[in-house]
Amino acid sequence: MDQETAKALFKEGACLLLQGVPEGTEFGMDWNSWSIGPKFEGVKMVPPGIHYVFYSAVSQLDGHQAPRTGFFHDFKRQEIVVKRWLPESEELLDQPKSAEEKQQIKMNLVNMDKNLAPYPYETLKKWISMSNHCTPHLVDKLSPECGIITSVLEMFPSSGRSKDNIGKDGLPLLTVNPTTVIRFSKIPELWYPEGAEAAEITKHSMDSSYVMKAIISCYHDPMNLLGELQFSFLCFILGQVMDAFDHWKKLVRIICYCENSLHDLQNFYLLLISVLYHQIVEIPSDFFVDITSSDNFLIVALSRLFSNIDSTDDTELKQRAVLFRKHLTKKLKWKFNHEPDDCKPVVVKT
Repeated sequence: MDQETAKALFKEGACLLLQGVPEGTEFGMDWNSWSIGPKFEGVKMVPPGIHYVFYSAVSQLDGHQAPRTGFFHDFKRQEIVVKRWLPESEELLDQPKSAEEKQQIKMNLVNMDKNLAPYPYETLKKWISMSNHCTPHLVDKLSPECGIITSVLEMFPSSGRSKDNIGKDGLPLLTVNPTTVIRFSKIPELWYPEGAEAAEITKHSMDSSYVMKAIISCYHDPMNLLGELQFSFLCFILGQVMDAFDHWKKLVRIICYCENSLHDLQNFYLLLISVLYHQIVEIPSDFFVDITSSDNFLIVALSRLFSNIDSTDDTELKQRAVLFRKHLTKKLKWKFNHEPDDCKPVVVKT
């Protein structure tokens, strides 16, 4: 990057300033992470838009790393975000600044420049491809009420002294702090309407269109479901939240098993292939081995997706699906259209 470009990005980009963060703390933004040094004060030249910031405290005694904590933030042009480290809880908290203080910080940025890490623009294209459907409104809707995403949920003892709140070991039962839970869309447990007849249950067990419509109805735009797919994937890969991975798997299966409604959502499925392409590339190869050796989740789901797309009359969608399938077969040696017995649809006899 030449000097003139760097100056322009420094002037127009946002800054994340960190105060009091201990040396050795793991800190990252999007696909980049650092071990904080003694002079590190934050990140400069942050491109405007949604970004994910994460960190993990590291023990000064044995180097043990605490569970990862993070948050999404919609950085504005020339915005300055200030966070201060709270030693007691080992977390970054907002450090509100008055307009006068913000102006003083802006004037002092040049002097702080040597202690600010530049945002690595070589990874920006990759980040955009993984988050381009995550709008600020969607991120606010899905993020926990507290605004912080933790790899381990915060728990506290159940209130009251009743027997129902005491475990077999005599200790109080723990309850999840609801303000720390990611607010994913609720997925119906059943793929068919309540009170459905046997034939309907069989039909809906083979085609997820009913539950797909139920989830999409929570949004004004069906494309927001792609945003939730990306959001849950990022929370898993970067936030290390296993519940997010479980939600991602449920969404993928529902989307891939949708047959009748696919004809009304062909643009959605065109974009879906791009989303899945970039996500699968980011999962480590040994992670695929674990999946394919257990229940073949992705192979089964994608086999159904390719079959459903093949039944449409959308030439562009078919061509894109063929290219995606060939890519997966070549890169991962996956063979499609094999469906294990425990993944076959439920047939209800009358």
